[in-house]
Amino acid sequence: MLEKDEYSKEAHSPQDVALFVSAFFDELYRAGVRDVVVSPGSRSTPLAMIAYKSSLNFYLDVDERGAAFFALGIAKATARPACVVCTSGTALANYYPAVMEAESSRVPLIVLSGDRPQHLQHVGAPQTCDQLKAFSNHVKKFWQMPEPLATPKRISYVRQVARDAYAASGAGTLHGGAVHLNFPFDEPLKPDLRAEGLFSLGRAGSLNLPLVVETPRVLDADSAQFLVEYLKTHRVIAACGEGTLGAEVSSETVSRNSSSEPCFNDKNQERLALQAFAEEFDIPLLVDPLSQLRSDAYDAIIENYDNLIVREDCPEFDAVIRFGRWPVSKRLTTAIQNLAPTQIVVDPFEMRDFTSSTSAFITMEPSDFVASLLAEASIAKQATHEDTASGQVATPYIQEWDILNKQETQRILGAKTNPDSSFEGSYVSALIGALPAHSLLFSANSMAIRAIDTFYVKQPKRFAVLANRGLNGIDGTLSTAFGAAQAFNQTVCLTGDLTLLHDLNSLALQHEMDIRAAEGYTRPSIVVVVMNNSGGAIFDMLPQKQDNPYFERIFLTPQNLDFESAAKTFSIPYKRASSVEQFEKVLDCFMGCAGIHLIEIKLPLQGVRERYGAFQ
Repeated sequence: MLEKDEYSKEAHSPQDVALFVSAFFDELYRAGVRDVVVSPGSRSTPLAMIAYKSSLNFYLDVDERGAAFFALGIAKATARPACVVCTSGTALANYYPAVMEAESSRVPLIVLSGDRPQHLQHVGAPQTCDQLKAFSNHVKKFWQMPEPLATPKRISYVRQVARDAYAASGAGTLHGGAVHLNFPFDEPLKPDLRAEGLFSLGRAGSLNLPLVVETPRVLDADSAQFLVEYLKTHRVIAACGEGTLGAEVSSETVSRNSSSEPCFNDKNQERLALQAFAEEFDIPLLVDPLSQLRSDAYDAIIENYDNLIVREDCPEFDAVIRFGRWPVSKRLTTAIQNLAPTQIVVDPFEMRDFTSSTSAFITMEPSDFVASLLAEASIAKQATHEDTASGQVATPYIQEWDILNKQETQRILGAKTNPDSSFEGSYVSALIGALPAHSLLFSANSMAIRAIDTFYVKQPKRFAVLANRGLNGIDGTLSTAFGAAQAFNQTVCLTGDLTLLHDLNSLALQHEMDIRAAEGYTRPSIVVVVMNNSGGAIFDMLPQKQDNPYFERIFLTPQNLDFESAAKTFSIPYKRASSVEQFEKVLDCFMGCAGIHLIEIKLPLQGVRERYGAFQ
């Protein structure tokens, strides 16, 4: 039997479209994708309808920019690529900020766009533009998909592309990013959902194994021997940023009819190995809040490094091991640049260093690196008949840092023991104390992440901290938080007023969560805490403040916003807190309640530098 003409614009049928697109989504699911976010539109009808029919968890967001960030949030929490689907035209352009953030923060994202077929391109057809390589070099790979046919060759091809897209997005690694697949569809757009072979056509046989199996890496013997000797004979600190424990913080999102529930990933083995590494080599761990390590309370964890690094009595160091991304602290970055010690970067794919101070890039997961050096140290001890029994290890260099760290902790805890209702730090300290175990704290950029960095002191309570620190922008913060929240039972998003204003449309997702609840999905509890200082208070910390004639107009950008009416518009339960005590009560009231809730805290715009001065 002859195959259909693969170049005829009238060759495909609703059955062809259904089988072609369903094979694509089936292969994505087999590879490991579990979530798809759809922005409604006509030309993407086949993608949207088949996605809804598939085994993927389905979300709908009418705001394209927010939808892309929502998918980014899911992927950020799970280290698993999420799909985001849109129609042709400007809809795709609205995905650009999230694609750029995915590139810079290395989050896997699969962008699927509907498009007009070739014969409607460049002839003035409505809602049609050139979508080929629309994201330029900000995506890891682009595919212009062929006409949707159900021929064996086409089905084999579309399944291969699905696997390639999953792999190219960097799924499960610390080197993720967005990929873009552009699907041209001709009318009729509605696929035949009754087509025989839907989702199963062309599927290969399966084993009781994942389609993709990751394997650990091992450091070569010569490098391991050198590093063990080097670390034993030098004063080394480890800067632990986002990704130190790997990319995944939760292994499941909520699926329909509760067939799976959010599953917080404690990373206990990785944590214990890192502690053993620190004690074996006497290395203090300077832990960024996004490292997920401040929920470990042993002496080597140094969370107040931002203050310590500028103290005159800060211990000297010969070398820095950097695990994962650069920490939030600009002071640490500056210290490394100025002191120019040896720097070793441990990251599976990262070979970028804007400080130009890296002596060696070790391209492996931090957990694999730690395991390799611990194994080599054990071999070295056995060769010299040194006692390898477990027990308390003498760590004098760690103790130097720990003594100073505890001094800073006592000073910082003053924001909680002596709360100031006009100070961001007092509210953040209260928030950290109130978070339940295995919850998510999602931080906006600007003052929010810096307040968390300062006032989140280490404590033996496991919860995740996430933020969009790739490009450090305010785009899509709430949407990203709401996406990540699908992998947690409880989420709190800490944001400022300008960031909330920039993503106000995301509050409409309250309605989508209500619809999903009716479809059998569990609604997570999400509390948005907005620190409303009526403008860009972070600029109060910058040198521009000295130029008084322009500072307030151009940088502080004073606003006169009240979010109570916005909350009412989107049916969001709302409370305003005018004191730390009142904030704690309202937070306790909202915590555990399904859906989105909003707490507004009014703070002064001026004087941020002075208020923070006592704690830095």
